[in-house]
Amino acid sequence: MSNALASALPTNLSVGTFDAYLNVVGQMPLLSREREQELALAYARDGDLDAARELVMSNLRFVVHVARSYSGYGLPLPDIIQEGNVGLMKAVKRFDPAIGVRLVSFAVHWIRAEIHEYVIKNWRIVKVATTKAQRKLFFNLRKSKSNLAWLSEDEASSMAKDLGVDIKTVYEMEKRMDGKDMAFDLPHDETTDDSYNAPVSYLEQSDADPATLLENAEWDGREKRQLTQALANLDERSLDILNSRWLADEKATLHDLAARYNVSAERIRQLEKNAMKKLKEAMVLEA
Repeated sequence: MSNALASALPTNLSVGTFDAYLNVVGQMPLLSREREQELALAYARDGDLDAARELVMSNLRFVVHVARSYSGYGLPLPDIIQEGNVGLMKAVKRFDPAIGVRLVSFAVHWIRAEIHEYVIKNWRIVKVATTKAQRKLFFNLRKSKSNLAWLSEDEASSMAKDLGVDIKTVYEMEKRMDGKDMAFDLPHDETTDDSYNAPVSYLEQSDADPATLLENAEWDGREKRQLTQALANLDERSLDILNSRWLADEKATLHDLAARYNVSAERIRQLEKNAMKKLKEAMVLEA
């Protein structure tokens, strides 16, 4: 959406309280088909932002209607409506009055798409769906589970067939949806054992011990010093060959180096092999 259009349209719920916003939206006059066509042409042909704004404002009540169907996700309804408004604005930008349908019929896809994206990102701390198929499965499962407990095998099989996914994917999504977010580190209460259920009590990082980290850092530093010293002991040609073959951004071929030193490619290969051998021997001796 262009910045000009976005600045001319209502992108947030700033009409005082939320109830006041709903009241204002409910009083917006509906457009006749003729007026809607006139405004859509004015925006599509001339870029008339006032026409685009009127198209959006007259359809905000429809966004509220769609958004209410997503109230069961535990997310703030004003936020859901705001995302739906963004979808409506995108629909206005893409609406072609020549297709012969009302804007609201065209816009429903864009409104739901923005709301779906918001729900997926905010319903859980950990994403429950990342692919298009998973998102479709998520919303179908959510709708089904409003009337069901756990899916039966027949129900899961039917849903998998309808959506073109494996039945294991259906069960995995059901498991994700029934999971709950948990704080990593819960405060300890001496009167209960609940705090010991927090992930911090049973998840550990094997290399997080300070002594181990210090030892690894010292070992890495020692190896770097050894390698630096071993490279310094090589003759200039051998060092250049290693740099050109292994360290340069654009690595040289054996034939490139053969031309540089006026020797055969086989001779360059031998020099490279001998230099690598010296480095390995130096590292072993220092270990």
